[in-house]
Amino acid sequence: MRIKQCLPLLMLLAAFASCKNGANTSSIADTATIDGHPAWIMQGNIYEVNVRQYTPEGTFKAFAKHLDRLKEMGVQTLWFMPINPISKTDRKGSLGSYYAVSDYTAINPEYGTMDDWKALVKEAHDKGFKVLIDWVPNHTGADHYWLQKHPDFYVKDSTGKPVSQFDWTDTRKLNFANAELRDTMIAQMKYWVTETGIDGLRCDYAVGPSRAFWLECIKQLKAVKNVFMLAETDSAWLHETGFDATYSWPEFNMMKLVAAGKRNAAAMDSVFAFTDTTLLKNGIRLFFTSNHDENSWNKADFATMPGDSHAPFAVMTQTMKRSVPLIYSGQEEPVLRSIKFFDKDTMSFTKLGRAGMYQKLLALRKSNPALSPNAGFVKLTTWVDDKVYAYVRQADKRKVVVILNLSNTPVNFALKDGLVSGEATEIFSNQKEKMEPGKSFNLAAWGYLVYNYE
Repeated sequence: MRIKQCLPLLMLLAAFASCKNGANTSSIADTATIDGHPAWIMQGNIYEVNVRQYTPEGTFKAFAKHLDRLKEMGVQTLWFMPINPISKTDRKGSLGSYYAVSDYTAINPEYGTMDDWKALVKEAHDKGFKVLIDWVPNHTGADHYWLQKHPDFYVKDSTGKPVSQFDWTDTRKLNFANAELRDTMIAQMKYWVTETGIDGLRCDYAVGPSRAFWLECIKQLKAVKNVFMLAETDSAWLHETGFDATYSWPEFNMMKLVAAGKRNAAAMDSVFAFTDTTLLKNGIRLFFTSNHDENSWNKADFATMPGDSHAPFAVMTQTMKRSVPLIYSGQEEPVLRSIKFFDKDTMSFTKLGRAGMYQKLLALRKSNPALSPNAGFVKLTTWVDDKVYAYVRQADKRKVVVILNLSNTPVNFALKDGLVSGEATEIFSNQKEKMEPGKSFNLAAWGYLVYNYE
């Protein structure tokens, strides 16, 4: 079903019909919450899907062939970059920006049809995945039909011309002071939940719309389904509106400085402390070493954390407090280049050199509640804290000890804290070891150890 120019009432009627037809059926597990968040995300993870570049075909059907591989790797939640049609007016490059949407309730024909999308969501659900879509609420593409049908939906300059924000010249900024726009936007977001059964939304430039909009929007969405809401921002106020998670930009930026040798390992404490003091008690951060923006514009992770330096930071993103980890398309290969943003630039998946590392980390996260965002965290001290970052995650009697050498030199040290006591398995070597205060460790440059206490 494709609704071209739908008013809120029509969207709500479609949502009601969809619920009656079972498109939004949920199990008890899907409706459960922990600390106000969907329970399934707490020991879950997110994998960002760039459909255009994922396969030579760049379609939903072609991507579906990778589902079994991703499931084997341990991926739980698939976040699809915008799947809507892209505006042609002021288009950048040959194919345009995914984030210049020309119709919120339609499918980009490059990727397939609405039926193809629904089939992909169903297949993903059948295999145990959750599905998020990327939503672009702050602006539309430069030829969205609203510009003609609802010109008052847009912010205008002094001459009455719809404005572009920043250097996003292929877009036009929406006016969230307009009540009809707010209602229409919410209705069209509901459409994807009720008609296609998605499990949540990643919201682009989430600081653009108003606080009042998000309060009402998220309340209505969560009344329809227990959706996971991810905001592309590190601004703490978004959690107050109902967002489950925000981005760990400060933490990521410090990781880059440490990887470059411009700061030492102890510097990570400052950004973690900042998050603890500014974020809501139950707020979740999305941790990453790359995403589509960082890869395309800043050469992450292959240049910002080059070579062996990437690994300990990847471990950190998977095991840190308050975290849900993100893996971007191609990081498991790894793809060692910036993926083009406005043109076709197909990735390849032939070596999968990091897949084994991610598989072990994702399996540990799934099996051990000590890695849940709300589990305990204790920083461990060594005599080389300028190089080694070590910590314990704990939930009841389950725990994980993480030891990271965030430097380009080998280190020898001991952990004195009694929290390390007991028998544990180092997940990468699969060796059982007796852990006790005073135990010595030798780590290579950029080395890492992760101990799982059964």
